[in-house]
Amino acid sequence: MIAIAIPLIFAVVVAAISITMRGRGAAEPPRPDTGPLAVVPVDAPDAAGPECTILLAALPADLSGAGGTLHERPLADPAPPGVRAWAAAPQPVVLRCGLPRPVELTPTAALLEVNGVRWLKLDDGVPDPDVASYVAVDRPVYVVLTAPLDAGSGPLQQVSDLVRNSLPATEVKVR
Repeated sequence: MIAIAIPLIFAVVVAAISITMRGRGAAEPPRPDTGPLAVVPVDAPDAAGPECTILLAALPADLSGAGGTLHERPLADPAPPGVRAWAAAPQPVVLRCGLPRPVELTPTAALLEVNGVRWLKLDDGVPDPDVASYVAVDRPVYVVLTAPLDAGSGPLQQVSDLVRNSLPATEVKVR
């Protein structure tokens, strides 16, 4: 009797632990919102210009992200010119074209080069940010890409390729 009871109790304990661990296992990642995105209008004097028109036309419907494909997200009306978005969690990936020169672009600003495009990473002052924003600073218009850190480097790399192929390189203007 004991020879049967001990393996049976052991099997029940192992099953209970397995069920408990499965319940506590890695939580399913949050699903990105795919509905229309309300985008706050900002000063973007060149957003409707020819450079932004060319870049926006070259942008794909999907971007690659660390968790898979990021699908284009529609913009809520009224949508400001020069903006595109892709569904990602916890925040969408948002591209804005035609913004003014960032005040953070100084002679000592550290620039990051990705696939032939020079980017300035903006610091929003949040200790543990969920998103990162980058400004392409070596093109005739300023392009800002904001993406959640969980999306990985795919969106920045793909957008860099499109910026490089769509807009001619210019000298970085730090003043």
